[in-house]
Amino acid sequence: MLLIPAIDIKDGKCVRLRQGDMSQGTIYSDDPVAVARRWAEAGARRLHIVDLNGATDGRPINSDIIHAICEACPQVPIQVGGGIRDEDTIQRYLDAGVRFVILGTKAVTAPHFVSDVCLEFPGHIIVGLDVRDGKVAIDGWSKLSRHDAIDLAQHFETDGVAAIVFTDIGRDGMMTGLNVDATVEFARQLTIPVIASGGVTNLDDIRALCAVYPEGITGAITGRAIYEGTLDFAEAQRLADELCGDAAP
Repeated sequence: MLLIPAIDIKDGKCVRLRQGDMSQGTIYSDDPVAVARRWAEAGARRLHIVDLNGATDGRPINSDIIHAICEACPQVPIQVGGGIRDEDTIQRYLDAGVRFVILGTKAVTAPHFVSDVCLEFPGHIIVGLDVRDGKVAIDGWSKLSRHDAIDLAQHFETDGVAAIVFTDIGRDGMMTGLNVDATVEFARQLTIPVIASGGVTNLDDIRALCAVYPEGITGAITGRAIYEGTLDFAEAQRLADELCGDAAP
C-alpha cells in the first residue's frame, strides 16, 4: 500500500481545500518545494501534486513550481493533475521529470483524448475521477456530470490508463474518514490499480485500507491529515508496509 502525500498548489502556496471549494482553503506553506522535500525526507515513495488554479482555469498556472519540485526531488516519482488538457502540456510535464499525469475534466468531457494520449504516452496516464453518489464531477468539482463513475473507469481501463484515482468528494478535506465501502465497490469493477483519495484521517483508515488491499486498492492519497497532525506520514507508511508488504512506486 503506497501512501502518497498531497501537495495542492493555489496561488503559489501549499493549501488544502474543503470539498474542492477554492474559497475554503487553508494555507500550510508559502513554499511547496520545501513541503515536497519534507515528505521525500519522511520516506514518501510518490508525491501527488495538484495545480488548483490550473484545474479551474483549464491550463497550467503553477507549472514552474511543479518543475522546481521535480528538480528538488528527482528520486521520488511525481504524479500531477490540474489543467492538463492537451498533449503539449503532458509532454512538458514528462520532460520536466513528472512520472504520471492525471487527467480529470478533459477525460470526462472528451474520452477519446484519453485513448489518444495512452497511445502517445504509454504508462504515464492516470485518470482522476471525483465522485459523488456514483456520478463524476468536473471543472474543479463545480459541476456534477451525468456520467457513471464505474462505466467511465472501465472505458479508461480499456484505453490503457495506468491507474484510476478515486476521490469521494463528499469526504475530501473534511477529516471524516475514508469511504472504504464505496472505494472497494469501485475497485472491484476494475483490474487496473485504484488509488484512494478523500478522507484519509488516521491510522485506523490505513488499517481499513490495508484490509481491502487485495481488492486492487494499491495506494492512498493523504492531505489535510498529515498537515494537521492527525496522521504521522512516516508511521502510517511503516504500518502499511507491515500490513500489506512494501509498495513499489
